[in-house]
Amino acid sequence: MTLKPKVQEAVNEQIRAEFESAYLYLAMSARFEALNLRGFAHWMRVQWQEETQHALKFFDFLIRRGGTPELKALAKPEVTFETAREAFEQVLEHERYITGRIHELYELARKEHDYPLQTLLHWFIDEQVEEEEVAQEILDSLQLVEGDGPGLFMLDRELGARKAGEEEDV
Repeated sequence: MTLKPKVQEAVNEQIRAEFESAYLYLAMSARFEALNLRGFAHWMRVQWQEETQHALKFFDFLIRRGGTPELKALAKPEVTFETAREAFEQVLEHERYITGRIHELYELARKEHDYPLQTLLHWFIDEQVEEEEVAQEILDSLQLVEGDGPGLFMLDRELGARKAGEEEDV
């Protein structure tokens, strides 16, 4: 099945969105370093790696289907948080945005009868459920320890133990 131009363009836009997500998380990592929250910085850096892998899944998908990946310009990430809680409120909002994009892409794949893309997107739909769940769990933990320095220190240590490709348990 040949890729339809609409589908190729939409997948290329998702590649851009995934790389922008990676770029955002890398910028957040730098901000956490500046706040001396190295565990949070590490967590964001692992998230950067994961988002890069997501972009490459779409990139490789286009290649396998005879399409042409286009690497589009990335927007500069706006990192404005002052606290870890503010950061994870932004993370949750961003992951919800990405979930919406994945759902729109799935609807296009259905409309265009692109079954291979639908199959790929099943993995991403499940992944986004996990992404939102983890962001919410970390946000809930941050709300519990708000104003408690030792609690924030412990959560920072816990997030610093995250390994690439590891399931979250916060």
